[in-house]
Amino acid sequence: MATDRKTQKANRFRRISGQVNGIAKMVDEDRYCIDILNQIQAVKAALSRAESEVLKDHAACCVSEAIVSGDSAEQREKFAELIDLFEKAKR
Repeated sequence: MATDRKTQKANRFRRISGQVNGIAKMVDEDRYCIDILNQIQAVKAALSRAESEVLKDHAACCVSEAIVSGDSAEQREKFAELIDLFEKAKR
């Protein structure tokens, strides 16, 4: 993965971490519940976008390399990983 993409993803997770810390502070300060819930929704949306980016990178890098390699065992492994991931997401 390119260094700039890695930096962008790391920065995205640092922002999300800051948002989560902000929510904890809001709870400590007894802020209005709806305001806290709005922030929770924002974090969930940010995590969803981050998840999509990581999945795209995985497909573009790891899965693509397995396909190009011609190694059927590696291809089955990458396919099984994706199936497992999607099954977890359904729960």
